Amino acid sequence: MNVLLLVAKAPVPGLAKTRLCPPANPTQAARIAAAALLDTLAAVRATPSTIPVLAYTGRFADAEYGAELTAALAGWHLLPQRGDTFAGRLANAHADTAAAFPGRPVLQIGMDTPQIRPALLTTALERLADHEAVFGPALDGGWWALGLRDPACATVLRDVPMSTDDTGRRTLAALRGHGTQPAILPVQRDVDDWPTALAVAADLPGTRFADAVESVVGHLSSGRLR
Repeated sequence: MNVLLLVAKAPVPGLAKTRLCPPANPTQAARIAAAALLDTLAAVRATPSTIPVLAYTGRFADAEYGAELTAALAGWHLLPQRGDTFAGRLANAHADTAAAFPGRPVLQIGMDTPQIRPALLTTALERLADHEAVFGPALDGGWWALGLRDPACATVLRDVPMSTDDTGRRTLAALRGHGTQPAILPVQRDVDDWPTALAVAADLPGTRFADAVESVVGHLSSGRLR
């Protein structure tokens, strides 16, 4: 079995999805983050023949929809994130996952792509079976997925500046410089700002994420009418 590693932050108001503010307020932004996480948890759970692992930071007790998130995480292997930088926490998450499940390939995703569905995750894992790594670029220049047959290769992430418009290019260069040649997955949008949240929600009718975004849109519309 493969390991599906989800790296996530507890959706606490003021700490999660702050780039959605404005127009969302901190609580609304955290609820959108919680919805994205719930949809992603469901997608991972529905992906067959996988071991779900969450590398988390923050307190779910303080999060929006904390009780629902806690229930959705039943049966998951939980790992607290370690490290002073995001790059370090990513590398450590791979290392800790490899220590918990030695010898197993690891596909890592985040909570910024609620549009990801089990079919895409299955395709990524199938490609990982035929390649030493897979890499999913994001439209904003970052990346949404990294799969490694040998999770020790994730140590190269420590030297990659994260959350920049060339993080994806630098990550690929670091992997290739290490001798790892990833297969490239389809490009996805990371939900980091309001226009992207609207665009992704429009493609996901009936999901928790779309409902959370629509709730903010409705609030803004009613405010303009008053």
